[in-house]
Amino acid sequence: MSPRVPAVARLLPLAVLCAIGPVAALELPLPPPGEDIVGQVQVIKARYEDTFADIGEANDLGYLEMVAANPGVDPWLPGAGADILLPTRFILPPGPREGIVINLAEYRLYYFPKGQNVVHTYPLGIGREGWGSPIAHTSVTAKTANPAWYPPQSIREEHAADGDPLPTMVPPGPDNPLGPFKFTLGVPGYLIHGSNKKFGIGMRVSHGCFRMLNPNVLQLASMAPVGTSVRILNEPYKFGLSNGKVYLEAHAPLDDNGVPSVVDKHAAVVNALLQRDQLVNDLRLDWEVVREVVAAEDGLPIEIAEPRAELVDSLPTGI
Repeated sequence: MSPRVPAVARLLPLAVLCAIGPVAALELPLPPPGEDIVGQVQVIKARYEDTFADIGEANDLGYLEMVAANPGVDPWLPGAGADILLPTRFILPPGPREGIVINLAEYRLYYFPKGQNVVHTYPLGIGREGWGSPIAHTSVTAKTANPAWYPPQSIREEHAADGDPLPTMVPPGPDNPLGPFKFTLGVPGYLIHGSNKKFGIGMRVSHGCFRMLNPNVLQLASMAPVGTSVRILNEPYKFGLSNGKVYLEAHAPLDDNGVPSVVDKHAAVVNALLQRDQLVNDLRLDWEVVREVVAAEDGLPIEIAEPRAELVDSLPTGI
């Protein structure tokens, strides 16, 4: 039996079996105070012509998170009638639930509109190797519809070396890689923007900026004003509480430049856990399940413990 099975078994009772077709946009009610999980995992039946890129676009999911949640399924030809798991359940990122929060390890953006008890969440393309996205706490400093693109010298040199020279200015339109809208951030040189290429959302594809599907960036533009806080995190391991149980959601770690890295996963998991003091003090974790979840890196919140009156076991080694 695969070591992943016991952990997934803790998830499947929460899944909803759905007919084929897209789900609603990912506007999700916030959980009660003290709880951390939103959404619900869903399962659809693939059609013959479906690919993970198509299914992801229809359901506000990125390509890599679809691949991670469906190991062993061909992302380009899942096959008619194949069960496809939609990872539309999330542990909210740590820290204040306000403004925009980006988690690089998830390739995902969360927006908490002021005065509303909901969160909107969208997949992102992030910086590729050599062009990492920043980790920062900044804000939206400007909003621009139908932006022109002025590629910086470094990008023009890169394209010229590949035999694809760029002009100094690309006007708005279908060939503009910024898509129909851009948010300028307080970190110089970085934007949140749309794209003229649908493929690549939810992957490492950009020169450090954050790419969104065009309908998503336009929706975000209608809600998030100039001055909105933007926290950019890199949290591959998120712990959260729901209905008195504790869950862990694990993603493939990225280094501080937004590229896959070889890290001490044991130390990273323990550090993430220690940020949640009440979990350490009130729960006994099932470390065998923790190891399974960390090994799977499938982005699914999995139950790993229930509250007990005693302290957590001594922190283990060898995760």
